[in-house]
Amino acid sequence: KQAPKGDYVFYDGPPFANGLPHYGHILASIIKDVIPRYQTMKGKRVPRRWGWDCHGLPVEIEVEKQLGLKTKKDVEKFGVEKFNEVARESVLKYEADWKKIIPRIGRWADMENAYKTMDVDYMESVLWVFKSLYEKGLIYEGYKSMHVCPRCETTLSNFEVAQGYKDIEDISITVKFEIKNPITYNLKPKTYLLAWTTTPWTLPGNVALAINPNVKYVKVEGQIPGNVYILAQSRVESVFGKEHKIIRSVSTRDLIGKRYEPLFNYYSKDKKLENRDNGWKIYAGDFVSTDEGTGIVHIAPAFGADDMTLGKKHKLPFIQHVLMDGKFKEEVKDFAGLPVKPKDNPQAADQKIIDYLLKNNRLFKSEKITHSYPHCWRCETPLLNYAASSWFVKITAIKNKLIKNNKKIHWVPAHIKTGRFGQWLKEARDWAISRSRFWGSPLPVWKCKKCGAVKVIGSVEEIKDNSKKSGNKYFVMRHGQAECNLFNIESSNYKNNHHLTEKGKKEVKDSLKKLKGVDLIFSSDFIRTKETAEIIAKHFGIKKIFYDKRLREFNVGIFNNRPKKDCDNYFSSSEEKFTKSCPGGENLMELKNRVLEFIYEIEKKYSGKNILIIGHEYSIWMMFSGSLGTDVKKSIELKGKKPDFIKTGEIKTLNFSPLPHNSNFELDLHRPYIDKIE
Repeated sequence: KQAPKGDYVFYDGPPFANGLPHYGHILASIIKDVIPRYQTMKGKRVPRRWGWDCHGLPVEIEVEKQLGLKTKKDVEKFGVEKFNEVARESVLKYEADWKKIIPRIGRWADMENAYKTMDVDYMESVLWVFKSLYEKGLIYEGYKSMHVCPRCETTLSNFEVAQGYKDIEDISITVKFEIKNPITYNLKPKTYLLAWTTTPWTLPGNVALAINPNVKYVKVEGQIPGNVYILAQSRVESVFGKEHKIIRSVSTRDLIGKRYEPLFNYYSKDKKLENRDNGWKIYAGDFVSTDEGTGIVHIAPAFGADDMTLGKKHKLPFIQHVLMDGKFKEEVKDFAGLPVKPKDNPQAADQKIIDYLLKNNRLFKSEKITHSYPHCWRCETPLLNYAASSWFVKITAIKNKLIKNNKKIHWVPAHIKTGRFGQWLKEARDWAISRSRFWGSPLPVWKCKKCGAVKVIGSVEEIKDNSKKSGNKYFVMRHGQAECNLFNIESSNYKNNHHLTEKGKKEVKDSLKKLKGVDLIFSSDFIRTKETAEIIAKHFGIKKIFYDKRLREFNVGIFNNRPKKDCDNYFSSSEEKFTKSCPGGENLMELKNRVLEFIYEIEKKYSGKNILIIGHEYSIWMMFSGSLGTDVKKSIELKGKKPDFIKTGEIKTLNFSPLPHNSNFELDLHRPYIDKIE
């Protein structure tokens, strides 16, 4: 009913229904229920519509377990379409349990009209939001160093990464980078720069070393006679202990630009490597800290934000020696195919790198450390800092506005306002929203392979308007009145001898006035449709009529030649006609599939033609249903309560555009269907 104070919009964060509700759901649900109750008491109407989160990694990982799949490549081999269909079936697995528990805790919610994030209407709203942000300049595609899950093979947002930090034991190493041609720099042979890292697996991708121009560096002699080491003065004692001798200080100006010997030669000898001449040199970097390590940072632009920034600034070679699945590439011959951070033994690859460095006299020291490391919030695999392409929401562009609005909010407890939440806003970074996965709303972005031009789509109508079409114009016509219509009986066998009546012939001739030009005629091969097609063909001087079995009448099986009411009474509802077949016949879903296969086939085969299709009432109804991509409910609404969807002898224009659709020709914006739209 109308509320005296109007509506109050309240949408709860939708839970996943592929798992049972737990303490976290119940506690949060009870707390949140206070808000709509309070607003109702103030005289406002709160719809309280429930929702289900149906997309994302949590669903995919459960489906992978169900199907016995372990990697992204396993899913691709299994088939994206089949995988997503299993996901669709599994997402509401525990819906009934939720419907029992939520009312039991006293929560008021409309669970019968719940929205689902996998529904077309909801997904279309995501397209609209994406395009709206894009048009405001708040969405962009970027290539950045991000956290990726090698098992799921996708990038993650900062929020997702923050959920998965764990303290783990790892290996940190200090590596010796030997100055190249030291005599030309007035340096002794066996002069090394010491760099520290907690990610030894990134070392094959090293292309530079960074030092801080504001830090003092020194030459040091250690326990091995003849070896000279360069590092930050403030880190000498931490690295060497008491067994060392500082020779003298080194000017950063003298160090910058000097070359060193690569640790690995997988890429350094490749003459085709872009910007190769800029690699394996020392550069200045203000980000270099002396809080830990040696004051010298190993730079691998593909595996760190600061590294990538320095790489772009100085046009360094870009070496990504690890695949998205977290395995060394084949050109890294000594470690090819090994996972760099395996879940069961995160130190395995690092240890092999250490063994290699030790064998080649490049390891200064290694030690075990315990540190906080990010893991995938769903599968618990260690994440990798990895340069990847993603689409971002430009949060930094609206950060000041967010901070300003936060000041207007009444927070309970008050300290969160300027504390955890306020600080989070101050440090807010652009939000990575794209995922390289399967079961989710698609990015509505089409990019030209030749010129790179981008087209962003914001609705299903825009998909229709912009999709590649043949230029055909389609007209559909129901046959004129036939003897079966006159006697009100079913006639679904093409051998039935039911001709057009005189009235039916007149209906066809009268309809000719609405047709200005026809290039091709396709028709069902029943007598009544043949006779209709022949009248039309004679009028337009068309010599050949194409007869197609897929345009035949709805097959009612045993009800053929029986009163229509017998067939109608066989079904308990209109919905049942779509899934329950007549004995010896078919259901409406099967009828729709065959007529739509026909439509999509001639759409590909012909272009720029005026095409007339002559069929039967139900076949034409399903033709419109499939062309619009409607599901069962909307297909029934399309017909309405009219006795006939199309009258005998009537002609209608079929506005057909290829749509992303599932196997039942229902509009579906998921992969792989959306990928087929050009």
